[in-house]
Amino acid sequence: MSLELAPDHVKLAVDLIELLESNDIEPQVVVDALTIVLRDFNGKISPNDENQKVSKVVDQENLK
Repeated sequence: MSLELAPDHVKLAVDLIELLESNDIEPQVVVDALTIVLRDFNGKISPNDENQKVSKVVDQENLK
């Protein structure tokens, strides 16, 4: 799939990865910062939109 045709969240993820990697930021620092960002943005999602929240998926991934 061409990035031009990708959903906006995929385009943003690719841009963020490129930005973080080009600045040689340590992976753990990135994960810690993104955890804070996820909490902040999840708080901005309406309680009626529970299925859109990402933190539950991230928390489950951390348990593996």
